[in-house]
Amino acid sequence: MERRNRLKKEVAKGLILFLGNDESSSTYPDNHYPFTQDASFLYFYGLDFPSLAAVIDIDNDLEIVFGDDPTIDQIVWTGRQFALSEKCQVAGINHTAGLSNLAGVLKKAIRQKRKINFLPPYRAEHLIKLEKLLGIHHSKVHKQASKKLISAVVAQREIKSPEEIDQIQQAIDISREMQLAAFRASKPGVYEREIAGLMEGIAIAKGGRLAFTTIFSVHGETLHNPFYNNLMQAGNMAVNDSGAESSLHYAADITRTIPIGGKFSRTQAEVYNIVFTAQKKAIEAVKPGVEFRQVHLLACRTLAEGLKNIGLMKGNLDDAVDKGAHALFFQCGTGHNLGLDVHDMEGLGEEYVGYTDTIKRNPQFGIRSLRLAKKLLPGFVVTVEPGIYLIPELIEQWKAKKKFAEYINYDLVEKYRTFGGIRLEDDILVTETGYKNLSDRIPSKINEVEAITGK
Repeated sequence: MERRNRLKKEVAKGLILFLGNDESSSTYPDNHYPFTQDASFLYFYGLDFPSLAAVIDIDNDLEIVFGDDPTIDQIVWTGRQFALSEKCQVAGINHTAGLSNLAGVLKKAIRQKRKINFLPPYRAEHLIKLEKLLGIHHSKVHKQASKKLISAVVAQREIKSPEEIDQIQQAIDISREMQLAAFRASKPGVYEREIAGLMEGIAIAKGGRLAFTTIFSVHGETLHNPFYNNLMQAGNMAVNDSGAESSLHYAADITRTIPIGGKFSRTQAEVYNIVFTAQKKAIEAVKPGVEFRQVHLLACRTLAEGLKNIGLMKGNLDDAVDKGAHALFFQCGTGHNLGLDVHDMEGLGEEYVGYTDTIKRNPQFGIRSLRLAKKLLPGFVVTVEPGIYLIPELIEQWKAKKKFAEYINYDLVEKYRTFGGIRLEDDILVTETGYKNLSDRIPSKINEVEAITGK
């Protein structure tokens, strides 16, 4: 109720339309993917079931949730359920109506030339719904989404309340159990899929579920790798980027890199320590008022310095980072917001979530993938996740073009062609005076990691 009241004050007039998610079929109509409620709908209503919509009539101070009570045919399959009106009472909603009534309410507002504010949809079925409900061609729906509503939602959701931080911590605690299990079970002769399945089982057993599709691979150079069919061998490294949801759907997002066989080689340890140092410096730079793109650039500069120390980069490092030469090794951003979405609010548009009118996206390769650049505020929860990735195809392309040859030692890079990748990621709360690492109980120092995986 407090969240909706604040939203009404921010938007000021007209109507606000929220569409909840429907169940989505996978292979045939009655075989559904696990249901996931729209995060903004969940944030403002707390109603975690499908086929709902809601309207806030600001001018008339009226809030209505639209949905249908289950039929007896549905109850046969799903069991007894509370009526919609009963479910809505716990969210402070006293007015409910069937879904068929939604179109009439919106058409009346359109006739009265009242503003209907809605968020940009990320599901195809919502494009179709909005076209039917509002008379906007689906190709123009995103352009007509309310910027004022988007900004108001982002301003609320990006600052996490103590209750939300507790939920994120619960998700991290489950994720810690997942990571520790992966450390112990990742051995030569084990398939990646065995570890991925083990971690998902822990998430479910602890009352949550996966916050996103697990990335677990000995090919850590592939940034988002959902392929689990490699048989792990001694000398491999596995990147484990995984996270659980809490029971109320707040996400964790943790990455650790695991030496298969229990010990990093000398070369692996050298590169690992470069990433570890870059992450440590980046985390220590987190505080209110700091632009996160500066945290990213600090991580890039630290990675470049480490790479120069082992001979992979050369020349003036400030110039190299400014021009993007380091992106041969670090092709993505250093982090993103975390909350009800693992990339929190990304569906609302990164230009609103991670950038501002004055802090614009840099189109340069590497930094253009930075999802969060704007100033940090107390209550933000962000990931900090630098990495080094040796991607053979990218190396071939840049080497053929002699791209940034003044900064990159391509002869030595060739020897690292099959190295793979290393990433370290923690979830960081921005406090009033600095930061708190919410996931610091998950081992990341080399000696700690080797002590667990060597057992």
